[in-house]
Amino acid sequence: MNYNSESSRDAKGSIRDYVYDKLKSDILDLKLEPGRFISEKDIIEMLKVSRTPIREAFVKLSQEGLIETIPQRGSFISLIDLDMVEESRFVRETLESTIVRLACEQLKAEQVLQLLNLIALQELCIEEKNYKRLFELDDEFHKTIIIGCGKLRTWKLLQELSAHYQRVRMLRLAANDDWHIILSQHRAIVTAIKDKDADAAEKVMHEHLNRFQLEKDELKEKHPAYFK
Repeated sequence: MNYNSESSRDAKGSIRDYVYDKLKSDILDLKLEPGRFISEKDIIEMLKVSRTPIREAFVKLSQEGLIETIPQRGSFISLIDLDMVEESRFVRETLESTIVRLACEQLKAEQVLQLLNLIALQELCIEEKNYKRLFELDDEFHKTIIIGCGKLRTWKLLQELSAHYQRVRMLRLAANDDWHIILSQHRAIVTAIKDKDADAAEKVMHEHLNRFQLEKDELKEKHPAYFK
């Protein structure tokens, strides 16, 4: 009896996590675009699950600012808040500019090789014009540096703060084909780490994470319905 109860709880937890992960992924990569109406009934039909895990996922996504519920109207994918985007970018730039200096001292040859392998995969994405995979590999590049410096909780914190920022990053990659700039900056960061040149690493990281400042007005003009 206890075994069955435990299995039941595990199953419910797995379904809840699946629904949450699926919805969040679709929101962040803009399959569920900002401003779109989203109903429990639609998600039941799409994911073939019961109402309870969907409601739990809606609550969690609302707490993260990705779903907004309006009385008498229903639930909607939240519009992108540029103030929240800028705050996330500021936190990320502040932390990563410091961490990349540590990387010049702490990253081992194996971790540097891992970064070079990620850049090689990014080159393939550019050739194939696969911006969604490029987005994932860009995240993996930064994650490798941060966790390589023993800052796992810092990485998790950045992920928690970056919901609105992630959607802007996806928009940028979808709207622009100047992906080679990202790649060249990644190469320059790795070169600085290999050379143990902390000043150069910090400078490139600052430039890399500050590009949004130059592009936000252009993105808002292209997708006015997506922004607050």
